[in-house]
Amino acid sequence: MVVYSEDHNKETNRRGRIEVICGSMFSGKTEELIRRLKRAKFARQRVEIFKPAIDVRYSEENVVSHDSNAIASTPTDTSASILLFTSEIDVVGIDEAQFFDEGLVDVCNQLANDGVRVIIAGLDMDFKGRPFGPMPKLCAIADEVSKVHAICVHCGSLANFSHRIVQNDKQFLLGETEEYEPLCRVCYQKAISTP
Repeated sequence: MVVYSEDHNKETNRRGRIEVICGSMFSGKTEELIRRLKRAKFARQRVEIFKPAIDVRYSEENVVSHDSNAIASTPTDTSASILLFTSEIDVVGIDEAQFFDEGLVDVCNQLANDGVRVIIAGLDMDFKGRPFGPMPKLCAIADEVSKVHAICVHCGSLANFSHRIVQNDKQFLLGETEEYEPLCRVCYQKAISTP
């Protein structure tokens, strides 16, 4: 008879999965990511959190929501480097996934296939309403997708567009309320058609 250790049984019962939290700016994506990661930590799961190194809006190291909730993270320049920090980890959190390279899809699949719960937050569309970075592919391979909404600052309806209110055509422009506003579809169409 073979007797397995408690750690062996725990490892063989791990079920990896990919959870995506997407939506517009100011919709609570990072807030929800932090909530899920804090619950995992409370459950004594081994958690590691990553964000793109270019996102230094609130903190160079922490993931911080617009409501100033924060959780420690590891800034990284490439998705491949995430794998260097995830051995013996139960849960991986990734914020601002739209700023990562397309390799993030393979990294998340590998982690989930290895039994890791992967929780990803990011913008699903850029300021022009186009699918953003690796997010569409991450939504396609996810076990669960949660689309969260902001409130339209013009009419109060549910908002799912991040309207850029400054003159800049670059797809990647880090910003806050001075650069972006959340709009519903109707108000967004009006805003982009007005010269």
